[in-house]
Amino acid sequence: MPPKLAAPKAKKTFSLSRESVKYLESLRDRKRAESVSSVLEELIRQQREALEMERISASVSSYYDSLPDGRAAEDRAWGEFAESQFPTDK
Repeated sequence: MPPKLAAPKAKKTFSLSRESVKYLESLRDRKRAESVSSVLEELIRQQREALEMERISASVSSYYDSLPDGRAAEDRAWGEFAESQFPTDK
């Protein structure tokens, strides 16, 4: 299988406080990352994932909040039954 090609990068210039730069550089050193840019890419990826998880959670909450009272209890019972069908680690 051929190696995965990296997506093209856009070169941008940002002004950051000295403290922010020190923080990014310390993360680069601690993670032994290739560059400060790669650390920043990782921070952005993590933030995007966190926002997506919040969106999914809000969507699930909205769904269950919209269910009639009896339906939520029925779904909960089915979920508990399904969980009981998996072997437990002891």
